Amino acid sequence: MFPSYLTISRSDLGKDQPVRLRVTGDMAALAREMAKAMKDEIVQAQAAGRAATLIVPVGPVDQFPLLAQLINEEKISCRDTVFINMDEYLTPGGDFVPASHPLSFRGYMDRAFYNLLDPKLAPAPPNRVFPDPRAPEAIQRLIDQRGGVDVVFGGIGINGHIAFNEPPEPGESCTVEEFAARPTRSLTLSRETRTINSVTVGGDIAAIPDRAVTVGMKEILAARRLRFYCNRPWQSGVVRRALHGPLTPACPSSYFRTHPDAMLTVADYVATPPEIRLR
Repeated sequence: MFPSYLTISRSDLGKDQPVRLRVTGDMAALAREMAKAMKDEIVQAQAAGRAATLIVPVGPVDQFPLLAQLINEEKISCRDTVFINMDEYLTPGGDFVPASHPLSFRGYMDRAFYNLLDPKLAPAPPNRVFPDPRAPEAIQRLIDQRGGVDVVFGGIGINGHIAFNEPPEPGESCTVEEFAARPTRSLTLSRETRTINSVTVGGDIAAIPDRAVTVGMKEILAARRLRFYCNRPWQSGVVRRALHGPLTPACPSSYFRTHPDAMLTVADYVATPPEIRLR
């Protein structure tokens, strides 16, 4: 009646899978762990004599003020660190929504991270990168210039998407290999993504932009490390699908299982199997 992976117990979650799984406490604990992991990547790269290149999300969101606090307290220079944000909403004409838009990821990064940093420690403006909908190929050029991406941080969407790499629409043909090769691009967001994201506007799906630009599966899967975090109760099911369901473009996060160094950190309640009942 239901996919068998939905009944996988907390103790068996991730068992016999190549993705390492960590279970932490609540939403606040997960944000602290994510902030520390991002800081540690910056410090480790500097200890190796180079600057880190990170692909980062806006969601989860709570880690960025904490990361800014760690950087300021420990006086870690991030001037040469490159932060490549995964995605951004677009206008109907195909340009970025204005940074002043309340849902703009660019505006959020300024408010919750860059503007909180000691200016002497903050990354140089050219190192604060979003994929350009008018030149999406520039992301791969930047990654090549930097010698690759150290780590991708992110979350998982309701339909299993990572960044805004949406599953193929019904009737759209796409092999496992073809989906893995999808590069940075502009695309139409799925109804599922717009519906779950509408919680940010009181449940009005019409207020969520229907176009976005995203870093591609190709660039994400080529990174040296994947570090993904899940802090929402509704992710209990999709995490099980990603770890134990079929490897398929229908669940992009199932591709974690093809990566040599992927780790998924989930809040305690995400590790708990979902209750299947009417509420």
